[in-house]
Amino acid sequence: MDRRNFLKYSISAGIAGASTGLLNGYGISSALAAPLAVGLADPAIQPLFTEPVVNALDPAFIFTPKGRKKHRKHGKHRKQKHKIKMKQVVQQTGLVDSQGQRLSTTVWGYGSKKQGATWPGRTFEVQSNKKVTVNWKNKLKSRGRALPHLLPVDESLHWCYSLPAYQNVTIARDGVPLVTHLHGSHVDSDSDGNPEYFTGVTKRSRGPRWVSDKKKYDNTQKAGALWYHDHGLGITRLNVYAGLAGFYIIRDAEDTGLQNNPLGLPAEAYEHAYAVQDRMFKQNGDLFFPAFPGDPSYADFIIGEGANPPAGKPSALAEFFGDHIVVNGKIWPKTDVEPRNYRLRLLNGCDSRFMRLRFRAVPIGATDFTNASAPLPFNVVGTDQGLLASPVSVTEIDFVPAERLDVVFDFASVPAGSRVIVENILGDAPFNGALPDLNPAAGDVFANRKTDRVMAFDVVKQKSSVPDRFVPAQLTSSYTTNQRPVDKVRKLGLYEGKDEFGRLQPMLGTAEPVVNAAGATVSGTMPWHMPITENPNLGDTEIWEIYNTTGDAHPIHVHLVHFDILDRAPYTATTIPQPVIQHDG
Repeated sequence: MDRRNFLKYSISAGIAGASTGLLNGYGISSALAAPLAVGLADPAIQPLFTEPVVNALDPAFIFTPKGRKKHRKHGKHRKQKHKIKMKQVVQQTGLVDSQGQRLSTTVWGYGSKKQGATWPGRTFEVQSNKKVTVNWKNKLKSRGRALPHLLPVDESLHWCYSLPAYQNVTIARDGVPLVTHLHGSHVDSDSDGNPEYFTGVTKRSRGPRWVSDKKKYDNTQKAGALWYHDHGLGITRLNVYAGLAGFYIIRDAEDTGLQNNPLGLPAEAYEHAYAVQDRMFKQNGDLFFPAFPGDPSYADFIIGEGANPPAGKPSALAEFFGDHIVVNGKIWPKTDVEPRNYRLRLLNGCDSRFMRLRFRAVPIGATDFTNASAPLPFNVVGTDQGLLASPVSVTEIDFVPAERLDVVFDFASVPAGSRVIVENILGDAPFNGALPDLNPAAGDVFANRKTDRVMAFDVVKQKSSVPDRFVPAQLTSSYTTNQRPVDKVRKLGLYEGKDEFGRLQPMLGTAEPVVNAAGATVSGTMPWHMPITENPNLGDTEIWEIYNTTGDAHPIHVHLVHFDILDRAPYTATTIPQPVIQHDG
């Protein structure tokens, strides 16, 4: 059963709710065949848990404000100023060739004049309600000439240089268009990183809504983990994949990041941040992203869908699942820890991969789960939106693209000298909310993969004299839920359609007729550039019901506001609005 027929079946059967179904194993054959393709790196030969990984909250990995000495107590400063360049650099990820020789990978990174560009970019650590200004400069050029993209660019999409008046603007002459978005920030529109605010390396490559490369972040929100990443129109997936992403941590009087913080959270050396991503590589170490016939997953999303993209040109695919797990720029890395509580700030920076994470103890040096413990409990203390009202103890947790998890794990809960592996129990395929078959005896299609492992912590360091003050039962943050009466309930929809080339295309819309900002009554799927349909009044409290009619689960975030998830439930639809064909990237 192909994807489109399965989608029709699942909708007619009423299998929906937070996500509709997908057959376990869909798309796996081509994904796991990737290492066998000519010219691609084989994940099976890569070393596991040997490469040390940088902690993105290490003081040496935090951006130093312009004109000031490096330290973490940014609360003393009235305002931070930064000039950050997006540049091409070469890094070692730990990847090796068939002879065991280390390979280098060309990537794009964020960096300053004094602190070179890296993948991921260094971390911003700022104070709530303290202003930060960042001048983002596109420096993807060499000797005055624009650099080509590291990956195939599909120019048949609705993308930066396909906009009116940009027909003569090209990557070759004007550079790769970039614009940085601070994901999760309460920020004015001209600093939000809207996809049409892009700029290449020439003045004529500036987007139609470009105002300035300088962005102002007032940080008028509580402490939490945000992330910054490129947001160029129709090219975001490629620019982020090339390396343009990093952490942005906001502190406040509760979550100070210091040892004496009032909540007793692990801090300083015992607070770590890790960006988890999946990638594919060529045999020479270069990044690889599928785009042509014969590439992994191309048949699933182009041939199997009956699509007919421009011949001989790269084509965007609806989803991507890499066969190497990369954490802070290192494949399957490790770090040494003490037997105590650590706070782990985790970012899912993958294109499409949903994960479900568990922590399992194994003997030191082990690289699989043959002699692993049962899943170990840990405390979830925060989410994308900051700290929870109180910790929640779990043994596993979902981890979706663009999400930030804030967890505390007690490495004293395992014998000294143990290794703790972060396990992922979801597959290399679109996720529908159900677990794949994890029984190898039953022909588990995931049995031979390595993407079930993320990174390892070796409990081999001597415990320091710094007090371990984390007591879950005593941690209560100032998080509150809005108790105001509800002013409006909106019914929104997630849809899948096809573009003019017959390619699968996710789309947004409404699940009921509404009057848009132009006064027209509309419903169903809508291109993003149509008049606004959701326009809450300042101070209103609304409930948004989001109906997912597609074959996948979808992460959702809303700019400028925090919100509570009230529930998830299945539903049966009597009619589904038919997706329209649109030219939209």
